[in-house]
Amino acid sequence: MSAQVSAGCSTDGDRLQVVAAVIRRDDGRILISRRPAHVDQGDLWEFPGGKRDADEAPVQALVRELHEELGIDVLRAIPLLRVPHDYATRRVLLDVFVVDRWHGDAHGREGQAIRWVTPGTLATLPFPAANLPIAIAARLPRACVVTPEPTGDTEAFIAALEACLARGARLVQLRAPALPPHAYRTLAVAALACCRARDAQLLLNADPALAVELGADGAHLNGQRLARMSARPVSRALWLSASCHSADELAQARRIGVDFAFVSPVLATASHPTAAPLGWPALAALVAPSALPVYALGGVGPAQFAAALAAGCIGVAGIGAFWRGDVALDDAALSARYSPQI
Repeated sequence: MSAQVSAGCSTDGDRLQVVAAVIRRDDGRILISRRPAHVDQGDLWEFPGGKRDADEAPVQALVRELHEELGIDVLRAIPLLRVPHDYATRRVLLDVFVVDRWHGDAHGREGQAIRWVTPGTLATLPFPAANLPIAIAARLPRACVVTPEPTGDTEAFIAALEACLARGARLVQLRAPALPPHAYRTLAVAALACCRARDAQLLLNADPALAVELGADGAHLNGQRLARMSARPVSRALWLSASCHSADELAQARRIGVDFAFVSPVLATASHPTAAPLGWPALAALVAPSALPVYALGGVGPAQFAAALAAGCIGVAGIGAFWRGDVALDDAALSARYSPQI
């Protein structure tokens, strides 16, 4: 992606409009390319793409850029997120897509080095700052299951969790605020073993120290914990997510280095019947300036996946529609609900 604004390039106010792609093979590996040494942010890795012309829609620019840079013809591009970022000398806005279907063999048509890497490798590589939220979003599934309050029957709870994982869920937030700490810890150990068996990731909605102690995949901050934090409470080796309901909470999440957020409630929800729902337009307004990967939460399920993408979210999270439903929760099934025209 060139660092300079040229004639004919699209801007949003004074933001340079850029498109970028997470190009994912069937084996899960993702293509990244290396910036030339002589340009701004030189020698850093990036997600392929480039500047959008004034007369182009984002997906049109993406198709053109990937053909010019890599020699591939895009067959499917699914929105991932939008990233506003302010560098010292320019302001950019990246429209990011997942490309999982294309024709041709990707190669560096402009002499740039390319690599196919595992999603986990993305966390170890140097990227321009505007690409960092993309490197996070590329490692996250499109759906997150938030567990309901356990009823006391641990075996039934774990059986229900296993059913979610069998339907393709690969990210789970263990939410059980009514449990005393010792009971939550016991349940977390059982849930973690269940997730490990399915190669799924578990976030503990509890004291972040417990996530570290048990070797969970991450910690989740509820509103109260988020407000109390002055710095990131876990290392970058673990995920850190947060519940957010306002622009101020999203700003606090960014200040302390949260990786991604759950914004709620989008629609009316049985778990929080007195909370006023945001609605899709207000959700989009909150997500747009945040630069954080966001899951839409509250009254939503797999059926609202396309609406969540349209609002700028990376996917959907929920309790009832996920825990008790029978809909597939893997990325492929969710992506089939979105039918872009390329």
